[in-house]
Amino acid sequence: MSHQILVCQNRTCRKQGSTQVLEAFQAAATVETEIKATGCLGHCGSGPMVVILPEEIWYNQVEPEDAVTVIEKIEQI
Repeated sequence: MSHQILVCQNRTCRKQGSTQVLEAFQAAATVETEIKATGCLGHCGSGPMVVILPEEIWYNQVEPEDAVTVIEKIEQI
């Protein structure tokens, strides 16, 4: 099954480091994962926010070093 990983790139999440989070996910991506920058995910102040689709798994306060772990977890789904 393929997954999409949405990484918020709206103003508040960018201030909290979401650009680096997006880059980390892009570097760690596998063939089964598609990484997408997205607008506001509606949880400002809890960012950087990441959502895994199609399961709708939400992660908040994601750090760049979390990318590999998150990808490994969704590959086991």
